[in-house]
Amino acid sequence: MSREVFVLHPQLAADSHSLGETATAHVLLHRNAVVPWLMLVPKTEHCDFLELPVALRAVLIDDCARLARYLRMRRGAEKINFAAIGNLVPQLHLHVVGRSLGDACWPLPVWGHLNVTAAYSEAEVAIIREEVHAVLAIG
Repeated sequence: MSREVFVLHPQLAADSHSLGETATAHVLLHRNAVVPWLMLVPKTEHCDFLELPVALRAVLIDDCARLARYLRMRRGAEKINFAAIGNLVPQLHLHVVGRSLGDACWPLPVWGHLNVTAAYSEAEVAIIREEVHAVLAIG
C-alpha cells in the first residue's frame, strides 16, 4: 500500500456511492440500481490486479468473495460477474456484480450493455452500507 494520501479517481467517485473502507480498499456501490454492483478500490498505486503482492491479492479476493456471497444471499443475485478491467479508469478497481436471469442486459455483460438506469434512495444506500459493513467487518 502507498503511504501517500489515497485519492479516488473522479470517474469512480461520480459513478458510485461510498460505502466505507477496509484496511486495504475503498468499498463502492455503483449508482445504477438496475443490477446490484459493488466495487473494491485497493489502496495501491498498482494499476493491474496481477501486479499486487500475493498477500494483498489474497485479502482482496477474500473480500470480493464475501461481497459475492452477500449479493447472492441478500440481493438475490443468481450469478456473479467479477472483473478488473481498467481500460477507461486506470485506477485499479474490482467489480463484483450480481446478475440474474432476465435482468436488464442478461446474458450480456453490464459493461456497454446496461442501457437503463435507476437510482438508489438514500435509505437504500444506508441499508446496503450497513449490510456491507457487517459483511466486511467495517467500523
